[in-house]
Amino acid sequence: MMFKMPLAATLAIALFQVSPLAKAEGRKDEHKEVRENRSAPAPRPAPPAEARENRPAPPPRPAPPRFQPHPGGVHPHGPMVRPHPIRVLGPRVLKREEHPWRHWAHPEFARPFYYWNWAIIHNITCIAEDSYGDQYPVTVEAFPGFELGNMTPVEDQALDRCYEESGGDPSCYLLSCSHF
Repeated sequence: MMFKMPLAATLAIALFQVSPLAKAEGRKDEHKEVRENRSAPAPRPAPPAEARENRPAPPPRPAPPRFQPHPGGVHPHGPMVRPHPIRVLGPRVLKREEHPWRHWAHPEFARPFYYWNWAIIHNITCIAEDSYGDQYPVTVEAFPGFELGNMTPVEDQALDRCYEESGGDPSCYLLSCSHF
C-alpha cells in the first residue's frame, strides 16, 4: 500500500508530461506538411553537359561612363560621409624619388602607425579621397630598408595627387595605405 500511492503519483505526472509532447510532435508534423505544400516546386534537374556547353556566353560588361572631372574646389554639399558611389581613378605607379604633383601644404593630421613586416614589403599603395568620393591611389616601390619613417612621402604623394587632380579640393584626406 505504501508503494502504490507514490507509484500512482509518478505515473500520473509522467503521463501528464508526455501527453503535451506527443501533441506538440503531432502538430509539428502537421505544420511540416503545410509548409511542404506551400513551398516552391521541386528544383529542376541540372541540364545535361551538352546543353551547358551550348549555353550562350553572358553579355559583355558595359564600359564605364566617360570620365568627366568634377568642378574644381569643394563639393557643394561638403565632404561626403554617408555611403556613396565612389570612383577609383587608375593607380599611378611612381619610381623612387619621383614627384609628379606639386606639394600641397595640407593641414596637419595624425598619421597612422603601420605594424607591417617591413622585410617582405615590395610595394606600398596609399589612397586619398576628395569630397566627391573620388579616390586617388598612388603606388610606390618599396626598397630594402623601407620602414615607417619613409611612409610620410608616400602618404603626401596621394594627398598631392588628390588635391591637384580634384581641382584644388581642400577636403582631400588620406583614406588608407596598404602593402603587397
